[in-house]
Formats: sequence, structure tokens, C-alpha cells
Amino acid sequence: MAEDESRSLEFTSTWIVAAVCSIIVLVSFAAERGLHRLGKLLLHKSQDALFEALQKLKEELMLLGFISLLLTVTQGPITKICIPDAAASHMLPCKMPTSHVSESYHRRYPPQTVNSIGKRLLLESSTGQHCAQGKVPLLSLEALHHLHIFIFVLAVVHVIFCCTTMVLGGAKIRQWKKWEDSIRNEPISRRNESVPELAERKETVHWRKSAIVSWMMSFFKQFYGSVTKSDYITLREGFIAAHCTSNPKFDFHNYMMRTLEVDFKKVVGISWYLWLFVVFFLLLDVEGWHTYFWLAFLPLILLLLVGAKLEHIITRLAQEVDEEKAKGHEARVKPSDEHFWFRRPSIVLYLIHFILFQNSFEIAFFFWIWSTYGFNSCIMEKLGYIIPRLLMGALVQVLCSYSTLPLYVIVTQMGSMFKEGMFHQHVHQSILGWAHGHSNE
Repeated sequence: MAEDESRSLEFTSTWIVAAVCSIIVLVSFAAERGLHRLGKLLLHKSQDALFEALQKLKEELMLLGFISLLLTVTQGPITKICIPDAAASHMLPCKMPTSHVSESYHRRYPPQTVNSIGKRLLLESSTGQHCAQGKVPLLSLEALHHLHIFIFVLAVVHVIFCCTTMVLGGAKIRQWKKWEDSIRNEPISRRNESVPELAERKETVHWRKSAIVSWMMSFFKQFYGSVTKSDYITLREGFIAAHCTSNPKFDFHNYMMRTLEVDFKKVVGISWYLWLFVVFFLLLDVEGWHTYFWLAFLPLILLLLVGAKLEHIITRLAQEVDEEKAKGHEARVKPSDEHFWFRRPSIVLYLIHFILFQNSFEIAFFFWIWSTYGFNSCIMEKLGYIIPRLLMGALVQVLCSYSTLPLYVIVTQMGSMFKEGMFHQHVHQSILGWAHGHSNE
């Protein structure tokens, strides 16, 4: 039975090899053609930013393919590296059933399963019999395979979560289109009357000048009506006054949707520093530490902090409008980087990127453990730790989609500079080409 399960390619029926290869090639080719046709469709509909996001997704798939190839090629040398029993017994996710690691290896993979000729690397590398007494393999072949699967699941879940967040957030932002249409169709005289509405909305602006009270109000405001019509109208007028004075009918809503598409291609990928976080989180998965339970609070805390900060920026803008109005000056929002952390609005996008990735990591890790080791695995921990993790993951996804992301899209327009989506893609490329040509002269 063991020999049948470990039959090598030279003793496998050719029709089986051909059938499996055909299925793999057909599925891969269908996926590649599907992505290619999706790209052509996006270009046909002039969705250049989404097309670039698709190209970014292809790069991530290529990276995953390289990681897969690297793990496959190096699995033999890795499993032949031997380390002392004592080193392999520290920082375990689960307690070993016996005190000796090597005994556990030999009990799980008995020597009888190894082919006597020694040609089957798969089983030989799993048994650890090439290691001297008192030593065990650095990583078993089974563990390498499970790690391989986890990396793939993590990448897929991250892409799905990012796409879901952008779709739901985009749907929320599209609801503001009626506000854009109503203000653009109004006469200029009536439109100017709408500008002070932001200060009127912050009717408690005087006592909210207290930093503690202001932050508390901003914290709770993100859970309901995070962006109102008065907010939208006033922030829109402030942006146009700062960047588009010659075009009072500038389509602010369309501009925000373009910036959202541009930002999407930045968050859909997994940057190098996020892979470092994966390594760090895996390092901390030690039995008894409940690491993943405590890590589940991290994206939620960061998301609430980002949402409160964005709401607080609107409050600060309202206070400035109120102060200018008290001085008899023109009551208009003045965009500035001063309101953002370290004078960099882009930091908010990096935080949202990390939040989405960390939440994806939590959910991917849960389903990977469930499918690989079962629900009763010691890594899964008790039900009292699992339910809060899943609830927080769902809360982060919903809150980020319907509150934080829309807030980010409109509030970060209040920086000193306009964003990349200010111009359509072809105009943007033309400007870059013109600037590059003049720089070479």
C-alpha cells in the first residue's frame, strides 16, 4: 500500500500523466485568457486605472508562481538540513505529544514506508533518517507543503478582500453622485449659500474646540453618517476654490472615482514590508501566547484610529471656517496638509493597505488551519478565541468598506496638492511625456 501511494512517475500510467497535465494546462490557459480579455474590456471602456490594477494583480500572480517554484525546487535541500532536537523543541505552535522531536517524526513516518532502493525523495526527506542521532530535519516535506498552500491562500484572500472593499466603498461613494448633480445644476448664487453649511452642521463647534471632546465626537461620528451632504458640498467648494478656480462646474465626484481607481492598484498588491509582517506573525505563533487572538485587535484599532482622524479633520476644517467667519473673512474651507499625520495624506492609504492585509491574514490563517488541520487543532485554539476573531474580521471589512474608505476618498482631497486622478489617464500620460521630453532637452 505504501509503495502504491509513493509510486514515482516512471511507474505511473501514461494516460494518467497526460490527463492530469491536460487539465492543468487547460485551467491555466483559461485563467490567462480570462485575465487578458478582462484587460481588453477595461481598456475598451477607458478604465485605465483598473487596467493597471489588473496588471499589478498579474505581477502578484507571477510572484506567487516564483515562490511556488522556489519552494518546489528547494524542498529537497531544505528537508536534508538537520538541527538539534533542543532547537526544534522551542517556540512550538502546539505541544509535542512526546518529549523527543525525533521520536515524533519516526512515529509519524515509520521506516517501513521508505523504498529500499532509496529513490523516493518524498518519503525519505519526510522521515528524517538522514539526520544523525539527536537531530531532526529543519522542516519536513509536509510542513513545506502546508506553508506553500498558506502563502497561496493568503494572497488570494487579500485580493478578494481588497476587491470587495473597493466595490462596496465605490458603491457608497456613487450614492454621492446625486449631490454632485444637484450642486452643479444650481445657479452660482445659490451654490455659494451652501458653503457655510459645514459650520452649521458642526453646531457644537465652540465646545468641540476641546481636543478630548473633539476626538471623542469624531470617533463616534464614523459609525453613522460619516459624510453628509453639507460635508460633501463644502469640501467640494473648498477643493474647487483651491485647485480649479476657473472651472466652478468641475466634476468633483468623477475626480474622486478616478483617484479611487488609482489607489486601488496600490492596495491590491502585497508589498515587501507586508511579507515581512507575515514572517513576524508566523514567528509569534507560539503555544500559549494566543498571538492571533491579540493580533485580531490590531486592524480594528488602526481602522478606528484612521476613521476618527479623518472625521477629526472635517471637524478642524469646520472650526477654521467658523473662525474665519467670526473675523469677517470669506467662510471657505482651505485645503492643507497640516491636518494630516506628518503632513502626508498618503500615510492614510498605507494604513488602509496594512489594515486590509492584516485582516486578510487573520481570515486566511483561520480557514487554512481549519482545512489543513481541522477545527479541533491546537493552533485553532478554543471557541472563545475563534468567535471574537471572526467577528472583528467581519466588522473591519464592513466598517472599512462603508465608512473609512469613503471618508478617505473625500477627506484626503483636502491636502495641499491634488492627486493623480485629477486628469484622465491619456491627459496624464501626455503631460508626463511632455515633461520628460523637455527635461531631456
